[in-house]
Amino acid sequence: MTLRVYDSMLRRIVDFQTREPKRAYVYVCGPTVYNRIHIGNARTFVWFDMIRRYLTYRGYEVTYVMNYTDVDDKIIERANLEGIPPDGITNKYSKAFEEDMSGLGVRAPDILVRATDHVADMVAAISGLVDKDVAYDTGGDVFFSIDKFPSYGKLSGRALDDMRAGERIEPHPGKHHPLDFALWKAAKEGEPAWPSPWGDGRPGWHIECSVMSTKYLGMGFDLHGGGSDLTFPHHENEIAQAEALAGTEPFVRHWLHAGMVQMESEKMSKSLGNVELAGDAVKAYGGEAVRYWALSGSYRSQVTFSDETLRDASAAYDRWRNFFLAVRHALGDDMPESPRTTVRTEDAASDGGAGETFVRRFVEAMDDDFNSAEGFAAIHELVREANRTLDPAQRGETAARAELFSFTESFLELTSLLGFEFDAGAGSSRLVGGLVEYLLELREDARRDKAFDRADGIRQKLGELGVTIEDTPAGPRWRLGAGET
Repeated sequence: MTLRVYDSMLRRIVDFQTREPKRAYVYVCGPTVYNRIHIGNARTFVWFDMIRRYLTYRGYEVTYVMNYTDVDDKIIERANLEGIPPDGITNKYSKAFEEDMSGLGVRAPDILVRATDHVADMVAAISGLVDKDVAYDTGGDVFFSIDKFPSYGKLSGRALDDMRAGERIEPHPGKHHPLDFALWKAAKEGEPAWPSPWGDGRPGWHIECSVMSTKYLGMGFDLHGGGSDLTFPHHENEIAQAEALAGTEPFVRHWLHAGMVQMESEKMSKSLGNVELAGDAVKAYGGEAVRYWALSGSYRSQVTFSDETLRDASAAYDRWRNFFLAVRHALGDDMPESPRTTVRTEDAASDGGAGETFVRRFVEAMDDDFNSAEGFAAIHELVREANRTLDPAQRGETAARAELFSFTESFLELTSLLGFEFDAGAGSSRLVGGLVEYLLELREDARRDKAFDRADGIRQKLGELGVTIEDTPAGPRWRLGAGET
């Protein structure tokens, strides 16, 4: 099946077509590093990490670029509030962002760019726009003239009158049109500034991403991502700048936008004061549960963050983790390893194992605009089927062990792709197994001594901890969460 994506520009699902065969050039708008990110921001970055992983899985060689906006009004305001220089703010919150991403299993981009390292490139781009008469100097401030770009609004699908009525407009006496946006801002006392043909100042936000994305990926790169709140004006303005400067189109082949997060009944927003910081969510629920929550619904959908949704995600993830521990106990040294990298191209041959049906279902779902809900459902059904083979596999039945091995190989392939690395807990799982075996020996000693209350107490306590015990003629067998579906 061909990978298909919902293109925000075209407003429909289309085949994912790249500039070069099996190469994918991807740019994602990164954070403005003036504060810790909230869980809504984090979900966007988790999802594009997933998309990057899936493109690699489907055989694409991916170049993934992300930026830090490290010069901005918000950074200057925060610096004044905290009483430290702006670069102190950006260094502090860049590190905080990287810590939050690590806690959520998000891999670092191939290329991480900072706006302040590319100001000279931005000055050159703005000069080119002025030379082409699509931008104008108002005495130190430079603005893009949207009237000079006839297709302005094509990404958001908005008419100029609608934009004017629906957006906050920054007043400026020299602007030709109310919606003209700043490319260069004249220096103000105490603010960071760089030299330019229009005087000292700093770049506007929108020009940063246009310049940095095309510098590293060229015009017509394959995928530009970000939250849906960036569609207008940020991404609309990126298109106008890049295509006006280059004189060609498209700036980007495919636009993908992640949906927003709401807290209970309202959108999460710093301005509303109802944010949950990503780092706090990881501390409260665990990075794996938060990542599961972030990925288990469509990237385009609006999702709810609440104690209930995170408890549900944690319980679902625990079913996967407990299955892994139960299989490790059942297969012992025959346990397959989690793959470091796996590639499933369209013509990849199947090994015919028991888990392959579920891999195919997962791939079919994810090829359909990253339908993770169906993909996750395929993994949960794989686990239910595999659980039926645990007991006979633990008894040593050859066919059951082979089937369980195949199920587990597929399970590890798919969960590793999703960013869940169960093998990281292999040492602790062996410790758990040893402790359970020791407690079962104590229980057997108690039963031989006819101390049935003590034996029942051990069984009850193990049950409370998620250990299922089955007494058989061959002795007790146990598993972790194997009976869950």
